[in-house]
Amino acid sequence: MEIYIKLFEVLFPVFFVVGIGYYLGRKNPKIDTTFITNFAANIGTPAMIIYAVTSTGITFEIFATYFWYYLIAIICFSIFGLITLYLLKTKDIIRELPPLILPNTGNMGLPICLFAYGSQGLGVSAAISSLIILFHFTLGVFLADRKFNFNVITRNPPFYAILLSAFILFNKIELPMFIINTTEWLMYATIFLILMSLGIALTRLKVFSLNKAIISSLTRMIIGPLIGISLIVFFDLNGFAAGVLLIQCSMPSAVLNYLVASIYSPKKIVDSVASTIVVSTLMSFITVPIVVFIALKYFS
Repeated sequence: MEIYIKLFEVLFPVFFVVGIGYYLGRKNPKIDTTFITNFAANIGTPAMIIYAVTSTGITFEIFATYFWYYLIAIICFSIFGLITLYLLKTKDIIRELPPLILPNTGNMGLPICLFAYGSQGLGVSAAISSLIILFHFTLGVFLADRKFNFNVITRNPPFYAILLSAFILFNKIELPMFIINTTEWLMYATIFLILMSLGIALTRLKVFSLNKAIISSLTRMIIGPLIGISLIVFFDLNGFAAGVLLIQCSMPSAVLNYLVASIYSPKKIVDSVASTIVVSTLMSFITVPIVVFIALKYFS
């Protein structure tokens, strides 16, 4: 019974805040989320990375190790994503790949790991989320636009936050308390806002090709956890960090895939990406509780 209470405690705040955003989006379809997007990208996410990586007790070794573990996971996601899109006879496989390989480790994964494992879980999940954020503005843009733009990296505040955090961890620098407190406040504000924006986004994204979206989403939501478990077994991982890895491998497609696609891809591709995000997110309301239950039961 205790495990079910813990599961409820972990998931209820996340889904409740998403529900608030969904309610607001339905009540006012014209609600402007530009502020949330700009705040999260330029201030909130960098602050979240700095706090979660440098102030939660994880070491540089753990940060680097799980950074690389998740890189392996992304390679595996890519292989299965390519196979799925090929079997679906997708015309533009390159542009439709991002939602299958870049999961929602930030909006959804970070708060779930925080509530499940506390500050240490937040630290490991931030290492993983840092990689995904980096990939959104490098690999994600490259795939959506079919060309690499180095300026996207140099203008990306989270990229510098990752470098700064790694430098602080590596040199074991202790940040002043006023910086820790400030980044912590900004982090919690960001988590609330991006969860709410996820709910708002779900009222706007539409499903255009249901069968294709279902198959693509099943690949994301079933293959993801299986890859996570495979990595845990192969590298003989245990404890809360293994649970975080499993949870982060099990997230639905990130909403940021839609934002990047809307800027760099044709409308038909944008519609397909949006469909996968919506369906995989809806599926996550069933699959994520199961995964979190397994993580809490076997990796505490």
